[in-house]
Amino acid sequence: MNDILSIDKLSKSFGGVKAVSQVDCRVKQGELLGVIGPNGSGKTTFVNLITGFVKPSQGRIFFRDRDITRLPPYKIVRLGITRTFQMVKPFTRLPAFKNLIIPLFSPRLRELSSGGLGDRDAVALDLLEEVGFERDARVAYKTAGALPQGYLKRLELAKAMALEPELLILDELFSGLSLAEVAGIVPVIEKLRKSGMTIIMIEHRLKELFRIADRIMVFNFGQKIAEGQAEAVMEHKEVKEAYLGSEA
Repeated sequence: MNDILSIDKLSKSFGGVKAVSQVDCRVKQGELLGVIGPNGSGKTTFVNLITGFVKPSQGRIFFRDRDITRLPPYKIVRLGITRTFQMVKPFTRLPAFKNLIIPLFSPRLRELSSGGLGDRDAVALDLLEEVGFERDARVAYKTAGALPQGYLKRLELAKAMALEPELLILDELFSGLSLAEVAGIVPVIEKLRKSGMTIIMIEHRLKELFRIADRIMVFNFGQKIAEGQAEAVMEHKEVKEAYLGSEA
């Protein structure tokens, strides 16, 4: 498989703090890469750099061999990279399905569909059903502000999926969800992966992540300290110290 994403010596400093330091990374087409690390280790900054929300102090980012290092987020989305956010911020007064109208009217979707997407309300409802909204229960018609966290996370996933990405980045999608809610979302992610989509998942729910990830990359203090299969990574001395302390 070819690399869909290549990152070389990526660094970002905020004042004297190195949030990301000299990170190299390769992600293959169709791979699910899990990104883990303690709070404040640089994971979300890493994603913000890939998606253009933060500009690097140093390094290069290539998507399908195209340099996207300095591109703004809207251009990166148009190329096929989409993401979810840790903090969901829906349009609270709109019905849940109407929250998908903006991505469904995006330039990327117009190009992919040649302007022929059809009834976007119907497409939005289908997407929500795909991520676990029960159509018969009419949850999709409730205002987003009235939805519990589990449905808001599903809505966040659906908004990203609506853009038909080639690379989907999920930033702590499982955060705040019950075991049952996570169990309901995992098959959606597995289905996306089987369809050929490349996925990067930042996650603290390690047990669930390890079940579905092809490879794990570990951050600590802004640096990549380990990379590989889940079991081998968790036996790495630096990883044990990061999670369990220096006595591990």
